[in-house]
Amino acid sequence: MSPPNLERPVQNRPFGFSGVISERVDYFPVFRMKPETNTDHRVALIGLPFDANSSFMKGAAAAPPLIREALYSDAGHLWTESGIDLGGGLLIDTGDLEGDIGGAMLARIKLAITDLLQRDQLPLSLGGDHAVTVPIMRAMASQYPVLNILHFDAHADIYDEYEGNRYSHACPFARIMEEGLAQRLVQVGIRTLNRHQREQIKRFGVEVIEMKDWRDDLNLDFDSPVYISFDIDGLDPSCAPGVSHREPGGLSTRQALNVIRRLKGKVVGADIVEYNPLADFQNSTAMVCAKLVKEIAARMLES
Repeated sequence: MSPPNLERPVQNRPFGFSGVISERVDYFPVFRMKPETNTDHRVALIGLPFDANSSFMKGAAAAPPLIREALYSDAGHLWTESGIDLGGGLLIDTGDLEGDIGGAMLARIKLAITDLLQRDQLPLSLGGDHAVTVPIMRAMASQYPVLNILHFDAHADIYDEYEGNRYSHACPFARIMEEGLAQRLVQVGIRTLNRHQREQIKRFGVEVIEMKDWRDDLNLDFDSPVYISFDIDGLDPSCAPGVSHREPGGLSTRQALNVIRRLKGKVVGADIVEYNPLADFQNSTAMVCAKLVKEIAARMLES
């Protein structure tokens, strides 16, 4: 029988959060982490149920609770492949951010992420559509003046505007690069570029690894802190069908995990976005998101 996970309230609730904010406390003495794990920080999970800037098909706002359900399911556990037990207090679940579906929500996201950073916690956000990455990066850039982004996606999400909306989920990286929030942007898994996007990539000096040029021995080296933004449609639809914009020819889950595992650099934050439960099959994509949560959190703790 597995030892029980008990919960106790955490004081000083972060700005704008709903639900129970808790640390999982296990009262059984077990070995919890590899010696090199960074115990000075903890990963803070935060749900961002926002999809007002989605195009074509909404539904990503419903994702955070389903990812949590998969993460904490009795079908698995919270140990990572690298031997870290996230159930030992290294992963704090802060609940979902409440707010309206308009522009005020984006401002609240920035404040909430800033609050986590000020508590010396590493934010791992569950979207929501990709528009949430802009306010997250505004908060991250205040803490890390020199910051890189590793972006997994089928799409470059770098339109200047899309359907008249400059804050569409198709535009976040145009806003991020315009505002100088990242020194370097590396995009992996891209397979939908058009002329405008290629012009934007050239304009901002983005490094793009298109799927047509993929090599399994890819290794990425960053000499300053790294933020991972993972759009689930970067994976092939056979691995993650629960997305609004399915694009065949993408990464396998293992290929993506290998890139994360091998990257050199200090990972200081991440988001997992664009999971749409309305398009999923038996919550299979929720399970993929939960796997990514665990392995990205491990990489953050090992940095």
